Amino acid sequence: MLSFQQNEQAFKDFITQHQPRVYNTALNLLQNAEDAEEITQDVFVEAWNKAHTFKGEAQVSTWLYRITINKSIDHLRSKKRKKRFAFLTSLFHDSGEPISDAGDFVHPGVVAENREKAAILYKAIDKLPETQKIAFLLSETAGLSYAEISEITGSSVSSIESMLFRARKNLRGMLADFYKKER
Repeated sequence: MLSFQQNEQAFKDFITQHQPRVYNTALNLLQNAEDAEEITQDVFVEAWNKAHTFKGEAQVSTWLYRITINKSIDHLRSKKRKKRFAFLTSLFHDSGEPISDAGDFVHPGVVAENREKAAILYKAIDKLPETQKIAFLLSETAGLSYAEISEITGSSVSSIESMLFRARKNLRGMLADFYKKER
């Protein structure tokens, strides 16, 4: 059980300790800094409101990853619905404009000379099926083990291995032409 609801300083310390991991996870999934900041705030609001539900059966970081992933996925789904609605509206009204794609995302931690490669990689990652995308990002950007990813996603370790195998295979296929040009 988390006890920070009775102690404001303990909650501030909790946020300080976990905020970078939550933000980076949201940023990698959403590929938009403002959205990642919003989701990060939402995650800690939910952590505050649902602290009493944390039983200590998993690590706190696992619990936060799960909240972050769920909120990020909900946000992406909501954005897709808004895009579809905006597109349909634009077919019937001159004033309605589709929401533009955030296709030029570059992670802020990427050094300048690798920005083009990172942008291409993130576009490819974004095309992966949701389960593969989450498993890949948790493995490759967060450095989590298969067991940790399994616990966060609720999938078996063998399913995680399979998702990562398929994600890497799909990414190799999507990026093959780009890397042929690089040689």
